[in-house]
Amino acid sequence: MAETAPAEVDEQTEDPTAKSAPENRDIDGPLDEAEANPVRPYVDLGGVKILPREGLHLRLEIEEGSKRVVAIGLDYAGSTLQVQPFAAPRSSGLWNEIRTQIADQIAKQGGSTTPREGPFGPELVAEIPVAAGQGPSGTTRLARFIGVDGPRWFLRGVIAGEGAINPKAAAAIEDLFRSIVVVRGSSPMPPRDLIPLRMPATPAGSTEPTGA
Repeated sequence: MAETAPAEVDEQTEDPTAKSAPENRDIDGPLDEAEANPVRPYVDLGGVKILPREGLHLRLEIEEGSKRVVAIGLDYAGSTLQVQPFAAPRSSGLWNEIRTQIADQIAKQGGSTTPREGPFGPELVAEIPVAAGQGPSGTTRLARFIGVDGPRWFLRGVIAGEGAINPKAAAAIEDLFRSIVVVRGSSPMPPRDLIPLRMPATPAGSTEPTGA
């Protein structure tokens, strides 16, 4: 696997519209709603469904102005995973292009990114400067940006905490990412639009809104 990884990255960066996803995504996840087991007890958050598990803490990230849910935060096994589902074209992907834009954004903030081949395909390991007041001056935090192109959707994840540095913790948070189901819906949406997220209809363990 390690020997072929650089070639795979080169291939995909040549075509920014190529889809980027694990070979068995439709079996191993993240899944499309049509691929998921309908009897599993998912927590319905609109654009995504989350499979509850012991120790999982769910946060809804709310945009202050619009009061809409803009991301789902998952705290699990010493790591945090932020997920966002976006509309995407049927035949092309978004991750190869978005990955370049994330690297540019982080560079403008004074951080750095390192591309590498991960369990979901190409990912970015980022060293991001800590905002003033949130830690000692000049310190940075590590985060992994992962992404998967599905049928008419793109799911982005940001892993921080232990899952960004510890292989054992990484395996646990990656398994959580795989278990997510994306609900694209049938409504027409421009590519890159956030698929609407919402509060769960029924309480699901410890769920709390946070400002974004």
